[in-house]
Amino acid sequence: MFPEAFNNNLHDKSPFRYYIVHLPFLKSMIKDLFKTQIGILRILAYSEGISFLLLLMVTVPLKYIMGLKEPNIIIGLLHGFLFIAYVVAVIQIKFDQNWTYKKTFLALLAALIPFGTFWADWKLFR
Repeated sequence: MFPEAFNNNLHDKSPFRYYIVHLPFLKSMIKDLFKTQIGILRILAYSEGISFLLLLMVTVPLKYIMGLKEPNIIIGLLHGFLFIAYVVAVIQIKFDQNWTYKKTFLALLAALIPFGTFWADWKLFR
């Protein structure tokens, strides 16, 4: 019925071929991030940053322009959880790795500014 589905060369034609081939590398990289406190903080920073941008650029306009409240509630709840987890992780790492007050302040301030957690990952967490 669908001969393309049984073709072994299907992945060669796929636009996602690069990602399919390199998926084991990504899996090992993500596993390595979960092994350290800084790695977990980096994952939280990216997740919190993405949820913040989704909240500001997608769900808030949906709420106020189109009157859809549900996406804002769902993404807002997710963002709140990720924000609290990020703040707790920064404070825990501050004491465990003896971060300076300046570095801790900048990491916490980054959570309040759009794109801030991406900057924090680039400048503070590497």
